Amino acid sequence: MLPRRFLAGALLAAPALARAQSWTPNGPIRVIVPFAAGGTTDILARLYAQRLAETMGIAFLVENRGGGGGSIGADLVAKAPPDGQVLLFHNSTFSATTAVMEFQNRAQHSIERDFAGISVGALVPTVILVHPSVPATNLAEFIAWARAQPRPPFYGSTGPGSAGHLTGEVLKRDGNFQMEHVPFRGASLLVQEMLAGRIPFGGDQLSSAMPHIRAGGVRPIAIRSTARNRLLPQIATVREQGFPNAEILGWNGFFAPGRTPEPILIRLQAEIAAAARHPQVAARIDELGADPGGNSSAEFTAMVQGQVAALRPVVASLGLRME
Repeated sequence: MLPRRFLAGALLAAPALARAQSWTPNGPIRVIVPFAAGGTTDILARLYAQRLAETMGIAFLVENRGGGGGSIGADLVAKAPPDGQVLLFHNSTFSATTAVMEFQNRAQHSIERDFAGISVGALVPTVILVHPSVPATNLAEFIAWARAQPRPPFYGSTGPGSAGHLTGEVLKRDGNFQMEHVPFRGASLLVQEMLAGRIPFGGDQLSSAMPHIRAGGVRPIAIRSTARNRLLPQIATVREQGFPNAEILGWNGFFAPGRTPEPILIRLQAEIAAAARHPQVAARIDELGADPGGNSSAEFTAMVQGQVAALRPVVASLGLRME
């Protein structure tokens, strides 16, 4: 079900769209996905790009710019002209990398100053996975297995400072065991290595993980988001399993460069909200185990900034650094 705060924003889309018709894109709009192709963020970006191209009558070109836990693609958008022609489609890893780079005093950009939140595309739960060779169905069993290994097992993430990196370090500390971090340029690359059995532990957004879960290529042992998911109701959350510091709300959303004029943001937010309500888009998002977005720019910005604020003390307590 669409959360009430998002539904309220979606219901305002029509009048907002009418007020924003004065801005027209000047040529194709580039949508930067800061991860490799094939993951949930890429899937959702292309779903929205197709619908927005149909409604706005202009091409939306999705570009994958992976690396640095998403920071390389984000930095490209931060430095783009604030004219609505280059957008960022990121996920909750943006909050984690922001908190980590702030802690290290090496932030290339500011999530508050250099980006303008437009709207959530979807709320997507994230899931912790193990290779089927690992005899674990929950976090306690995995930790017991990891402690019994002759050397610390590998765990994968979508890059240094990413949400997956943060989760792995929280679990190591709070579970009192060891793992070795292996960063990837996107979840699809990480999952490929998990399917091959070279990485026994990692995480992914549920939407792109479900086909592999159903096929038996990976096994879910925890939901990292704030509630259990309808596609995997038997899998407990990290909080339920005693690891509240590993919890993070999963989202995918649109950003424009900072200082983008209000009429552009209003038009884009209204178009995204309308796309989220379209039956085919909403049905596809539901199939992916996610909830459609469409909230207002102010609501999205407050949500992201609140998440960053919540992650700052966790990062500081871990001393987490971009490797």
